[in-house]
Amino acid sequence: MKQRTVKSAVSVSGTGLHTGAKVTMTFNPAPTNHGYKFKRIDLDGQPIVIADVNKVSDTRRGTTISQGTASVSTVEHTLSALWGMGVDNCLIEIDGPEAPILDGSSKEIIAAVKKAGTEEQGEDRVYFVIDEQIDFVDEETGTQITALPADDFEVTSLIDFNSPVLGQQYAELKKLEDYATEIAPCRTFVFLHELANLADAGLIKGGDLENAVVIADRSMPKKDLNALAKKLGKPTMQVDSEGILNTTALRFKNEPARHKLLDIIGDMTLIGGRIQGKIIAEKPGHKSNIEFAKLLKSKFVEQKKLRGKPKYDPDKEPIYTANQIYELLPHRYPFQLVDKIIELTDDKVVGIKNVSLNEPFFQGHFPGNPVMPGVLQTEAMAQTGGILALTKQDDPYGWNTYFLKLDNVKFKRMVVPGDTLIIKCELLSPIRRGIVQMSATVYVGNHIVSEAELTAQIVKREKE
Repeated sequence: MKQRTVKSAVSVSGTGLHTGAKVTMTFNPAPTNHGYKFKRIDLDGQPIVIADVNKVSDTRRGTTISQGTASVSTVEHTLSALWGMGVDNCLIEIDGPEAPILDGSSKEIIAAVKKAGTEEQGEDRVYFVIDEQIDFVDEETGTQITALPADDFEVTSLIDFNSPVLGQQYAELKKLEDYATEIAPCRTFVFLHELANLADAGLIKGGDLENAVVIADRSMPKKDLNALAKKLGKPTMQVDSEGILNTTALRFKNEPARHKLLDIIGDMTLIGGRIQGKIIAEKPGHKSNIEFAKLLKSKFVEQKKLRGKPKYDPDKEPIYTANQIYELLPHRYPFQLVDKIIELTDDKVVGIKNVSLNEPFFQGHFPGNPVMPGVLQTEAMAQTGGILALTKQDDPYGWNTYFLKLDNVKFKRMVVPGDTLIIKCELLSPIRRGIVQMSATVYVGNHIVSEAELTAQIVKREKE
């Protein structure tokens, strides 16, 4: 599947649910790999806020993303609609602090995107393929969210608020093609007894019976209803026979469960790629959704790195053998930690280190439970990267490389005797004034065992 964007700019206008601000939101075409980004055109400099789970700053009654001093709240309905319509890249210009609530669903955004149309772009979509069960449990709320392998994207939501009016509800989406008709029209909902607290907290300033389903799951005296109506700026309130405080009927019998599914999709877009897998969420909410999305994001990042894992064929002739590396690097036993180089380009090098029980460091490092020291893994990264740096010089045998600093060092799995390290180093920027900056990743099998960003300096060797 190729990435998609909107064909032309299209706008929607409305009121923010919690801020009450009047806003216009415009969906613009964006290039491949752009993702979803909000542009606050009402602020100085028109700052960009990236729709990413690591930018989430608040999950009270909605999802807020922030970057610097700029933020956009209640983004989940907008992002859910874009995902549901197959849009991968979009620049969303907005002239206020909150996405408009519209009718409480994603229906109007779907209509706007249909009006603008979508078009295929030149690059493939990036998928997070769920290849094992991933579980999340929030003991405090009782929320449980599970991701399972599947051939396509599916979502199931189960809600239970101990409400005699709502009861237990269940909703599912098996085909994304059904999103526009089965999920997008479902409105946000709130319990009547929550309204006063939300209003006192400075929220729902833009709330109305036209953009939310209000559920009266508890009896409330007429005088309290009138007081609440006054607080919300309404002349009066009434509860119908089905326990729904509203002027319109439910669009689906399980509309609340379907809306929770809509929210889940909106929050999952924040991992930064499409999902191939099935998500089952019991008692979901924005806080738990975001915590789960962070878990998925970390695994997605790992999966993308593994896609970049070099292929190692032991039968293939190496570019540099151990003896040739001896000539190039000023390291000798026991400190030569690269056995051969199997790939070398202008900006990337791949080295191999076979870890044996006979390594001298195993005599003193966890005897009886041998584990390769992390510092020696970073040394192996540096030696591999040093070969790239040296071979880019006119006289590769006349220089030494020296560490200046290490950043973002992570050790993810133990390295033990019998492991074969595949060490990949890539230039982060061109070599200038002898300064070399590289990212390094070490693989064993289908796992990343360590990674780091290295900065070193190449220095002319002194002649003996």
